[in-house]
Amino acid sequence: MEHFKQSMLELIVDTSTNLPPDVRRALARAQLQEEAGTRAALALDTIADNVISAEEDQGPICQDTGMPTFEVHTPVNCNQLALERDIREAVAEATRLGKLRTNSVDSLTGVNSGDNLGPGTPVIHFRQWERDDIEVRLILKGGGCENKNIQYSLPAELEGLGKAGRDLDGVRKCVMHAVYQAQGHGCAAGIVGVSVGGDRTSGYQHAKEQLFRSLDDVNPAAELRDLEQYVMDNANKLGIGTMGFGGAVTLLGCKVGVQNRLPASFFVSVAYNCWAFRRQGVTIDAQTGVITSWLYKDGAAKLEKLSGSAGDGAVVLRAPISEEQIRALKVGDVVLLDGEIHTGRDALHKYMIDHDAPVELEGGVLYHCGPVMLRDESGWRVKAAGPTTSSREEPYQADIIHKFGLRVVMGKGGMGARTLQALSEQGAVYLNAIGGAAQYYAHCVTGVDGVHFLDEFGIPEAMWHLQVKNFPAIVTMDAHGNSLHADVLNSSRKKLEEFAEPVFR
Repeated sequence: MEHFKQSMLELIVDTSTNLPPDVRRALARAQLQEEAGTRAALALDTIADNVISAEEDQGPICQDTGMPTFEVHTPVNCNQLALERDIREAVAEATRLGKLRTNSVDSLTGVNSGDNLGPGTPVIHFRQWERDDIEVRLILKGGGCENKNIQYSLPAELEGLGKAGRDLDGVRKCVMHAVYQAQGHGCAAGIVGVSVGGDRTSGYQHAKEQLFRSLDDVNPAAELRDLEQYVMDNANKLGIGTMGFGGAVTLLGCKVGVQNRLPASFFVSVAYNCWAFRRQGVTIDAQTGVITSWLYKDGAAKLEKLSGSAGDGAVVLRAPISEEQIRALKVGDVVLLDGEIHTGRDALHKYMIDHDAPVELEGGVLYHCGPVMLRDESGWRVKAAGPTTSSREEPYQADIIHKFGLRVVMGKGGMGARTLQALSEQGAVYLNAIGGAAQYYAHCVTGVDGVHFLDEFGIPEAMWHLQVKNFPAIVTMDAHGNSLHADVLNSSRKKLEEFAEPVFR
């Protein structure tokens, strides 16, 4: 099978850069449901622009290309060791080409392998079947949505919903709660794969397997079909909306599967996936390794911008930013950043608590971002640069705002009460960039001024110094104690309570 490795490289590149038609159709429907000019509409338009750009440029749709997970079906007597070797080599090559971000990190030392290879990465599941061909499916599920996976052990008491028992109605409550608890952190509008039953390990795996179903399919089991439809009809009534900004569309898909369980256990496992629903599959000739067909290429799927420019009525900020400029902003304002910004994720925040910053940050912008970077003869180039989930930095952020005199912290999903207080005290704001819009934001980067901690932390966690132009984001936490994230959380919590009464008996 001399062509198998090249086929795997083609699969990886297409999965990373080309959103499947069924997902595009769901996003197009979502655009039509949101009122033009709202924050949600602006976010969906940015997403549409990003999807189009990623396909045209063959760049990663989202900079967090996740942990590549392959589901492989092979004929009897197929050499799975050789297939695994070729898949690993294809993953390393895709990383070198900038189609995958360097995401494999030693859990004890924090050292990045640099090629996405290491113990447990990539994930490859083999199954034999009686067909003569090979089928390979791949999902790239980023860390932000992976962190919003959740597992319930029934019976359980759920916030806003009360008791969830060991029955279909208990499962219903779990799925509704799973959507609620994700808020905007998992880059809504999202998709949920649900497994009813199994054990703790098989439940999560089975839930992720549901994400390989088409968004347009119909569940053959009547009771599960009814449950899926119920969730799609009602989860959007929570009002969480795209990116957690509030709005009409919170969920793009719900797929539920069931497996047997132990008498003593009743698990409901939920795999949450962001709007950047990157999964693809191929069938392959078992003799040559050549791709014979693609699994998710059906039907027309056109996305386009509907609501106009992100810069309409925006406030332009350029560092160093004054306190007066910040105090004039309020939640809901659209901001365009010009000039220098600095990236910083988990490793940098931990470092800066006890050390000085390598550059002056007074009046500056700290961007929660782990970009995809490539280096050539002209220097470093940004291949993808969307935001990462900010809540992970909550233990550090308030202290860092005060210590370094920051005026802007930017990421996705919002932050907590301690950070909100620091923003008020310092005269700073939190800007929410559009999660997953890695190509859109990469096009706003005009140059790379330098990098610190590259050897120590690796590319995603290093501190990159970027020049940007017309880089859009929305004020969701201002210097006056207001937080859109807290408002949406509270309002969706009240709406969740409306679904406490039994539905499936």
